[in-house]
Amino acid sequence: MEEQPRSRPKVTKSRELRSRIAVCADRKVFGKSRTAYATNKARRSVTAIKEKKNSCSNMSITKVHARQIFDSRGNPTVEVDLYTAKGRFRAAVPSGASTGVHEAVELRDGDKANYVGKEDESRRGMAGRNCDSAPSACYQLQRALDRVSNAVKNVNEVIAPALIDSGLTVTQQKEIDALLLKLDGTPNKGKLGANAILGVSIAVAEAGAAEKGVPLYKYLGSLAGHEGDKMTMPCPAFNVINGGSHAGNGLAFQEFMLLPTGASSFTESMKMGTETYHTLKKVIQAKYGLDATNVGDEGGFAPNVAGAEESLDLLVEAIKKAGYEGKIKIAMDVASSEFYKETADGNKYDLDFKNPNSDPTKWLTGVQLAELYQKLVEKYPIVSVEDPFDQDDWEAWCHFTKGTKVQIVGDDLTVTNPIRIKTAVEKGACNGLLLKINQIGTISESIQAAQLAQSSGWGVMVSHRSGETENTVIADLVVALGVGQIKTVEVDLTIPLPLSKRYNQLLRIEEELGENAAYAGDTGLSAGTTPPALLKK
Repeated sequence: MEEQPRSRPKVTKSRELRSRIAVCADRKVFGKSRTAYATNKARRSVTAIKEKKNSCSNMSITKVHARQIFDSRGNPTVEVDLYTAKGRFRAAVPSGASTGVHEAVELRDGDKANYVGKEDESRRGMAGRNCDSAPSACYQLQRALDRVSNAVKNVNEVIAPALIDSGLTVTQQKEIDALLLKLDGTPNKGKLGANAILGVSIAVAEAGAAEKGVPLYKYLGSLAGHEGDKMTMPCPAFNVINGGSHAGNGLAFQEFMLLPTGASSFTESMKMGTETYHTLKKVIQAKYGLDATNVGDEGGFAPNVAGAEESLDLLVEAIKKAGYEGKIKIAMDVASSEFYKETADGNKYDLDFKNPNSDPTKWLTGVQLAELYQKLVEKYPIVSVEDPFDQDDWEAWCHFTKGTKVQIVGDDLTVTNPIRIKTAVEKGACNGLLLKINQIGTISESIQAAQLAQSSGWGVMVSHRSGETENTVIADLVVALGVGQIKTVEVDLTIPLPLSKRYNQLLRIEEELGENAAYAGDTGLSAGTTPPALLKK
């Protein structure tokens, strides 16, 4: 019987058919998937480009506008508004009373017909040189209320269009600051004015922080290369007794300050400083009468004391009565360029310079003045001396710094200028920098100056100016740089509010940082050849 071929089971045929159908379906689907994948990829690329463009658009500067406002001393200054898609960012520029000849130019109109104006050249820190008698009073009259319309015009008509056309974004701080310097084209910002340039630079930093979504102190810290969450809160230098160009008394030295180095936090340092300040007020009134507690330009008392020792005795007594002996130290800003004299017998210093009948036979040489400082340092708890000699008396600076055990701060000498700082480092002229952002004119250069000083083992004290505004950028900057020192006024209701706003901002920053805030105490101070302790961390 012939064998019949076996037929495949229907189930097998059915499986094969389904398998072929599935393969065809897979191919069809795969083909569609590949097409869809390519299409979606292209769409995502276009979306990314659009998002990038939108992001750049958000960071782009759309408008810059400057105006004239008034500082805490009632003098005209510059305010700048900068706009991006995120809103308006405002910056106001401070102005100093005692200024160095090497500072970047604060451009003023020199219009004597308005605001009791003056010639622009006379503000260049020449008070003690141009007026043979009562140079401080002469300076104040010259400075007066000269307006800043030229600086405002330079922002609105030169800087604004160039900055907008550049396409630079607000997070490009260095590039924008470089553009500002290029637009000016002078070594001292004499064309556009440091007051015009700085207003824009600060506003850009404010906008950059907003774009990054971080507080200004953290943003500035990132620009300065700060890493980590831990940040240093500064020891404040409370300016409590005024003399020199800041007061109408006979005191030659310009400022006497309290430093609460023994505090455990910035908040406690404020408590210690203000309690001692109010104790000092009572001490002065008890010795000199109720009218002796009038204040100077920066909120410090201006009693009619005979000299530095009498002022220091008042501070020591107030510190002891407030209960902070050993916990509060003293600093002085001599501002000696104000009473420096060039004579036929050499360079001299006149501690009676406010007296038009000052006796030339009592004027001191640089060596004699250094000996006076040394005696004061040995007798009182002084840890820092600022501007002990004229801004160009390099020989006296080097002589004193070589033999001292305290911090010697350059202000008029160094004017926050990296070139002057480098020269001072090479000569061994001082061991500390007073950092004033309006002395140099941009945020980037201020950071550079601080870094140069610290790399040389110096202490750095960030400082306000006597003509301040509502802007609190230096409070954020001192935390960002981590230098551990800030110099500003005492907190008191009798002084203009803008002067105390930096303290309030620092209190907010410390609260926000919480456990990540470390109070500097005395670790930010240099001492002779010993660098600040915080630099070793």
